[in-house]
Amino acid sequence: FEGHPFQVKDDDEMDQLVFSVLTQGLLTPITVRATDTDEYEVISGHRRLRACQKAGIETVPALIYSMDRDAAIIALVDSNLHREHLLPSEKAFAYKMKMDALSHQGKRTDLTLDQVGLKLSAEQVSNDDSATQVKRYIRLTNLIKPLLDMVDEGKIAFTPAVELSFLNDTEQGDLVEVIEVCEATPNLSQAQRLKKISQ
Repeated sequence: FEGHPFQVKDDDEMDQLVFSVLTQGLLTPITVRATDTDEYEVISGHRRLRACQKAGIETVPALIYSMDRDAAIIALVDSNLHREHLLPSEKAFAYKMKMDALSHQGKRTDLTLDQVGLKLSAEQVSNDDSATQVKRYIRLTNLIKPLLDMVDEGKIAFTPAVELSFLNDTEQGDLVEVIEVCEATPNLSQAQRLKKISQ
């Protein structure tokens, strides 16, 4: 699925999934949609598909649904948000994708993402996080990759990372250099001060 935010890693969990596929078969079919190019795009089952590929299985059962890109994005995000070990970046980009898709389906197209975020109820984007928390996750998509990687690795906590997302790319790049030199990351108070200085 083009632009899909969920990582498919060849880790211990994948090895367990490969073993399960080899011993029990693929118990749940993947979900796909037909594209305009006579190909299929995976909506749900990226990890299962990878496990089958690693196990040498060439064909897998699939449920084919007819849906547009926005509906597919919503289905993709909803089918993956329940996973146990989601990285903050995965959740951030998933919420952003879903928010964008929901705004495309709505009647009003003159709203910015922030305005749409205020208009949509939390239940439309997430069953687990409040509308405020969803917006905070979406802020993480403004971080440059090295900082976002630090958030995923647990080197920068979520709340300071949200504050750092308000810095421009140049300031964020400078911050990465300082973090590497000092071997320390900003706490919440420091991140808030950096945001204020940037503004």
